[in-house]
Amino acid sequence: MNFRDQEKYLDYLRRCEKKFTPKELEEYKMFVKRQKDGEEFDSLSMKRLKELYDKYYEKKDISKLDELFKKK
Repeated sequence: MNFRDQEKYLDYLRRCEKKFTPKELEEYKMFVKRQKDGEEFDSLSMKRLKELYDKYYEKKDISKLDELFKKK
């Protein structure tokens, strides 16, 4: 994992802030503060950030997009 990955995860999680539990919100704010300081996360922090991302990431259903492009 690198700085670009942590930036991507934090950017996505910004949209999910309202869904966080109080503990998750506290962790997220700590991650954001460390990101602003330009700090690269250690392996434990990165693991926890990835867990949060995986928990709230919603894979988009692209099967419905095929219907938009079919000729009628």
